[in-house]
Amino acid sequence: MLQANTITFLKQLAKNNNKPWFDKNRDKYEAAKEDHEALVADILSGLSKAEPVFKEQKAKDCIFRIFRDVRFSKDKTPYKAHFGAFFAKGGRKYPGAGYYLHLEPGGKSFAGEGLWIPEPPLLKQVRQEIDYNFNDFKKIIEDKKFKKYFKKIEGEQLTKVPQGYKEDNPAIEYLKMKGYTVGCKLSDEEISSKSLTKKTLEIFSAMKPFVDFLNRPLD
Repeated sequence: MLQANTITFLKQLAKNNNKPWFDKNRDKYEAAKEDHEALVADILSGLSKAEPVFKEQKAKDCIFRIFRDVRFSKDKTPYKAHFGAFFAKGGRKYPGAGYYLHLEPGGKSFAGEGLWIPEPPLLKQVRQEIDYNFNDFKKIIEDKKFKKYFKKIEGEQLTKVPQGYKEDNPAIEYLKMKGYTVGCKLSDEEISSKSLTKKTLEIFSAMKPFVDFLNRPLD
């Protein structure tokens, strides 16, 4: 769970997204950061029971910085008004699929992910994997446990059929995609609940076969 002070900090940051305010409230940020790190460490511990690769990871390997890179963005606000962590075999910099937890008050929190905007060579390999093993892919995304949390696979789509495929391919809906992600919303009540870690691990468990499939080209 996130402590009440952490949620309050994120709410206040959203309304005061500027350096003077942040500097004045840096102690609140440090406390919120520690709270988030403790939560991420708890989730890592839970993940490691099913996937030993997570035993060697630390919270800092998964957590994204709160400071925004505004060099090429129209939005010049310096900070993210949320906490984010990506759980994958190689930590947050892993190029393949993984699990993501986004914590943002105001009904904007969610758990999910998958493969978000992969590099072209990996995307090509994933498309090939889906094409060759579409029955396996369908079985995963149509499983009751998966559908309990995820309504659909999300991702930007090409307007044209990718090179090497035909429009009548049974998997064409997915072969046109540029990324493969899913998400399950978390209410403000859920992110402040003692059961947040348990709920997050349940969601991640439901999407594990999906993540494993997307990572086949990298295994």
